[in-house]
Amino acid sequence: PIDFAKIPTPTFVLEEEKLIKNLEKIKYVADTANVQIIMALKGFAMYSVFPLIKKYVKATTASSINEARLAYEEFGEEVHAYAPVYLENELADWAKYCSHLTFNSLNQYERFYQKLSILNKNIAFGIRVNPEYSEVSTDLYNPCIAGSRLGVRAKDLPTELPKGITGLHFHTLCENNSYTLENTLKAFTQKFDGLIKQCEWVNFGGGHLMSHKDYDIEHAIKVLKKFKEQYPHIKVIMEPGAAFAWQTGYL
Repeated sequence: PIDFAKIPTPTFVLEEEKLIKNLEKIKYVADTANVQIIMALKGFAMYSVFPLIKKYVKATTASSINEARLAYEEFGEEVHAYAPVYLENELADWAKYCSHLTFNSLNQYERFYQKLSILNKNIAFGIRVNPEYSEVSTDLYNPCIAGSRLGVRAKDLPTELPKGITGLHFHTLCENNSYTLENTLKAFTQKFDGLIKQCEWVNFGGGHLMSHKDYDIEHAIKVLKKFKEQYPHIKVIMEPGAAFAWQTGYL
């Protein structure tokens, strides 16, 4: 039992058994569907439990330089990154910390690809795309609303992947279920089929709340396997954040 009198306040108390239960679910999906699930630090960055998490997942994803550094130094060397903005004076750090880096736009790619690839020739580069489909009800969190500048629409992309780009990335879910993922993949494959076939990897982003009690894990596995049957050569990456820490503690 917890002796609450000895815990300073305010503080966040994480229950390790609940975290392990979430990790087991996440690893089960990854292993059964043969996909890579990585941890998004913007959703959970409690580095004191990184040694435990590393027993279940091997990589992280960052959305800022500080997250990338934390991931690289405290978790491991496979660090995926996406940011809406990259600054010229941070390129050397991005190149140092990242194994994968996704651009938000073609303009961003044209400005920074050459410089980053010179700094680190081993980075796998991607482009974020906008499938123009989302079931997120709050506009503030919906990257597919009219006028969105998050990701590139299909009509604005060439028919061939730009030089050095090996992956596509979408992020349109927010604490959603596997049925939303299924609907999103229909839009994604319909709009980007030609480019997907040229990829080595695709990243389905975050928002997959697979540790929620009502999340249909078996349906998620079915959806993921169907995608992999359609594109058997492609590595699938998912990057939930909240799912790792979902209801594992309290303030």
